[in-house]
Amino acid sequence: MPHGLSLRIAEDRDDHAIARIYGHYVRHSTATFELEAPDEFEMERRRMIIADAGLPYLVAERDGAILGFAYAGPYRARPAYRFTVENSIYLDPAMRGQGVGSVLLARLIEDCKRAGKRQMVAVVGDSANTASIRLHTRFGFREVGVLRSVGRKFDRWLDTVLLQRELSQPRGEGLQFPPQ
Repeated sequence: MPHGLSLRIAEDRDDHAIARIYGHYVRHSTATFELEAPDEFEMERRRMIIADAGLPYLVAERDGAILGFAYAGPYRARPAYRFTVENSIYLDPAMRGQGVGSVLLARLIEDCKRAGKRQMVAVVGDSANTASIRLHTRFGFREVGVLRSVGRKFDRWLDTVLLQRELSQPRGEGLQFPPQ
C-alpha cells in the first residue's frame, strides 16, 4: 500500500471530495459518459443507494485528504443479476499512476467476495482509456466485449469496453472463456 494511505467506508463528510473528484472526470474525460457533474447532494444520494444495498463504497485517504473512491453497485436491476456487481474507481487526477487505484480495486474485490458476489463487471468508458483497462487486467479481469460507438461526448462517438472477473464459484461451476 502506498505510504500513509488508508482505506475506509465512505461517509457523509466525504461527499464533497467525492463530488469534486468525479466532477473532474465528467467535465474533462470520457471515463464517464455523464455530461453534467452532479453536486455533493446527488453523490450522497448515490452513495446511500450503494450502502443500502449492502455493497462497498470506499475512499482512499492520506492525512485527511480524499485521494480517490471506488464502489461496487448492482450490475442490473433484475433479481437474476443479484450476484453480479459493476465496479467504479475514480482518483484525484494528481494520484493517477501512484498505486491508489490498485489498492482500491483489491479491497473492492475482497469486500464483494465477502458479500457473496460471484461476478464483477467493469464497464470502461472509451476504449482509449488504457489505464483503466490495464488496471482491471492486472486484477484478473478479461475483456468480454466492446460496445462500439454507444456514447457521444465532446463531439466524439465513444466505445465502452466490458471486462469481467469471477469472484467465487459454487463447486463444479465456473466461467469459461474461449481460448485466446
